[in-house]
Amino acid sequence: MHCPFCSVDDTKVIDSRLVADGNQIRRRRECMACHERFTTYELAELLMPRVIKQDGSRESFDENKLRAGLHRALEKRSVNVESIELLINHIKHFLQCTGEREVAALVIGEKVMEQLAKLDEVAYVRFASVYRRFKDISEFREELDRLEKHLIDPT
Repeated sequence: MHCPFCSVDDTKVIDSRLVADGNQIRRRRECMACHERFTTYELAELLMPRVIKQDGSRESFDENKLRAGLHRALEKRSVNVESIELLINHIKHFLQCTGEREVAALVIGEKVMEQLAKLDEVAYVRFASVYRRFKDISEFREELDRLEKHLIDPT
């Protein structure tokens, strides 16, 4: 690791600690030449699969797009930011664990709806109405009935 002060590549790790729920390592380093100290963070870089859209086009997974969709669905709901971030991390972990280079947007959308149903029923219905493009009130009612049935008998 190069020293950010004098650019010498001879640095020593003084202290290492796990941070961010164990997903990062914080390292305190000291330059052996100028004796300045600095902090570095290390995390595993796992590639996210590309998303296959319904029209067949492909794009990179965009965490901000997912976050924006969740924030719209959860608008004016009493769900804390930590729960939203946990949901996003769960979706990302699921995608990384597939081991696939490409994942259909449909798979991601279904996983988001599954997680939203557990987190907030109203947000789930909001997200589903946009995601599934309900054409009329009967489709909306069918989704509500399906949600209600799932809440009564989750198997």
